Amino acid sequence: MPWAEVSLSIPRGLAEDAERILEEHGALAITYEDSADDPVLEPMPGTAPLWPGIALRGLFTADVIRGEVSQSLLQLPGVDRAEYLSWREVADQDWTRAWMDRFRPMKFGQGLWIIPTGMEEPEDPEAVLLRLDPGLAFGTGTHPTTALCLEWIDAFEFTGRDVVDYGCGSGVLGIAAALKGAKHVTCVDNDPQALEATEDNARRNKVVDRIRCESPESYRQTQADVVLANILAGPLIELAPVLLGSLTAGGQVVLSGILEEQADDVARVYRAGCESIGVSTLDGWVRLHGTCR
Repeated sequence: MPWAEVSLSIPRGLAEDAERILEEHGALAITYEDSADDPVLEPMPGTAPLWPGIALRGLFTADVIRGEVSQSLLQLPGVDRAEYLSWREVADQDWTRAWMDRFRPMKFGQGLWIIPTGMEEPEDPEAVLLRLDPGLAFGTGTHPTTALCLEWIDAFEFTGRDVVDYGCGSGVLGIAAALKGAKHVTCVDNDPQALEATEDNARRNKVVDRIRCESPESYRQTQADVVLANILAGPLIELAPVLLGSLTAGGQVVLSGILEEQADDVARVYRAGCESIGVSTLDGWVRLHGTCR
């Protein structure tokens, strides 16, 4: 059965209103794309940034009344010309292939996998499988900073340990730690949507009983064995007292979201509380790892 897809180019400030209109008309799926060339890299924890110009796409069944949808969208302020809006038919095969081509099972390290819904699982019986679909909260494993953290998680023994995932986004790092045997994981983010996504993903992976979601305001420093923080260099420097203060002696701190030229500045701050700092890089991004004194 073919589908109908509407595309609309809008400024960022109209995104929520346009999405509401699409939902009211029965859109089955809504996606955001960059309408120009304004990359959004790793956001600050608790933010869900959008591009200045957005190409918003809504997927409908083929029998949607296109004129009604178009008329509603063209009432948005500033969207007053028909060339801002277009329709196309999308075949079942095309839609599925587009999703499959972008999101495939991904392996990190020796045996940690992210498996999107409907994808074939690896045959390795020893593999750790994290089931996760792309969503609004950041962190699906595709960004180099997330990949660096997941590779470290794959190689570490988490059984019976307490973990903090600060700036958790989708919860991918904390959930991976729980799947590896962590006893308790505290996931911290100041975006309620991120905490909701983390809880949903933890439930899907059957580790929700070991995950606690907290805002930064409600978070109280604990004596964790591992602290994971995949955010940005500036916040990592500011949060150093909180993150190091959350670790027991001998605990591990894993930091990412750091550009190569920022690594020395971040490492300098954390050396005060760590015995040594290890550095790993991928595509211009850095992961720092230290052992707390």
